[in-house]
Amino acid sequence: MTLMFISYAVAVQAADRLSARSVLMTIAALHALVLLAPPLVSTDVFSYQAYARMGSMYGANPYLHGPSAIGLDPVYPFIGAKWVSTPTVYGPVFTVLSYTLASASIAASALAYKAIAAVSSLAIVAIVWNTARLRGVDPVKAAALVGLNPLVVVYGVGGGHNDMLMLALAVAGIALALQHRDRLGAGSIVIGAGVKLTAGLFLPFTLAGAGGRLSRSRRRDVLVGAGVAGAAVVALGFAVFGVGPLHLFGSISQSQSQGDWHSIPGFISTRMGLGTAGHVTGIVLAVLFAVVFCRLLLHVWRGELDWIDGAGWMIVALLITASSLLPWYVAWLMPLAALAADRRLWRASIAMTGVFLAVQVLGYIPHGLSMPLL
Repeated sequence: MTLMFISYAVAVQAADRLSARSVLMTIAALHALVLLAPPLVSTDVFSYQAYARMGSMYGANPYLHGPSAIGLDPVYPFIGAKWVSTPTVYGPVFTVLSYTLASASIAASALAYKAIAAVSSLAIVAIVWNTARLRGVDPVKAAALVGLNPLVVVYGVGGGHNDMLMLALAVAGIALALQHRDRLGAGSIVIGAGVKLTAGLFLPFTLAGAGGRLSRSRRRDVLVGAGVAGAAVVALGFAVFGVGPLHLFGSISQSQSQGDWHSIPGFISTRMGLGTAGHVTGIVLAVLFAVVFCRLLLHVWRGELDWIDGAGWMIVALLITASSLLPWYVAWLMPLAALAADRRLWRASIAMTGVFLAVQVLGYIPHGLSMPLL
């Protein structure tokens, strides 16, 4: 992974001297390689299948019960300990999609989720490539920044994470909004939020960025598109899961409060053994993120900041202040950095990839040895 990161940083910096063919073929080869490998690093693909089997085969609402409700199912032993009692934290669009894979074998289901992640990741690269010219960005360099990122490829695609599907829909929405197809763009972002709620954070910046001579008309179109798509997602959720999705925010809050040692609050709580201090730090950082979010959005609304840049810096702030932080979350930043007018976001995205990787490497040091090193 360290060698991959060094190679990645060099390739991105030298992308203007590389052929488009070599960059795109390398991206495709990396995706094919991790697609054929077993699920890497994470057990989330097994949680996806467990939630699907709960609802489609056992009649248990995945928004009300954790996988422990089907403790005798063959997939149960593969689920991560953190998630055995936690109801699903994913949107109804993804949960309904997962129902179609519920009856597949464990191996076939894992491969299917990895295939969805791989196709979604390649779609993100394609969208970034085609949108880069609209932003005055070298498409080869933009594609390299996104598609060669080792954390995105190994963790995001290799782990079969639904973040890639969510992000593909959100990035498609951003591209449509840049083409002034605001209703379709907002609708795509909202459907992405129906996969994972993180995509919803892009919508306010899309609305604020719909300025210019036709700002009132464009912002109305954003609201209409978001409203129609949102109504469809809500209707789908109630039709299939009843009032279960109303518990989604509580489940997310619960999983975030548990944290993990990769985040600042989680490190304080778990590695330093200061639970109360970690909890307080998490609250302070959440308030700080809210302030940064509002300030960035205000600057975009006033036309003082490009909306893609604003959304990118918002994700940077989110990653720094999150209570639960996992390496594939860096994927949320990469397309925005690739399309940003502010070149500092390029450097920030590479730097954060390096930091995330360093934290992962640190995790392989035995706990008793890691504290003296820190």
